[in-house]
Amino acid sequence: MCSEYFKPIVVSLNRIAGQVRGIGQMVEDERYCIDILHQIHAVKAALSKVEDQVLRLHAACCVEEAITSGDAELQRSKFNELVEVFAKAKL
Repeated sequence: MCSEYFKPIVVSLNRIAGQVRGIGQMVEDERYCIDILHQIHAVKAALSKVEDQVLRLHAACCVEEAITSGDAELQRSKFNELVEVFAKAKL
């Protein structure tokens, strides 16, 4: 992955980690279930956005690098990685 793009992803993941800790506190405080569910949905949406960012970075950096390398084996490897990720996402 392109290292210069790590920082915003780390910032997002740290924010999400804080949200998850907040949900834990809500459960401990026996907050209203619907409020907890709203927060869980917010975390899932935030994780989905980070997932999209990482996928885009992989395509922009790793896959592009494999394509420009001219190495057919590396290109197939990167393509197969993407296929596996999409296959797992269906679960």
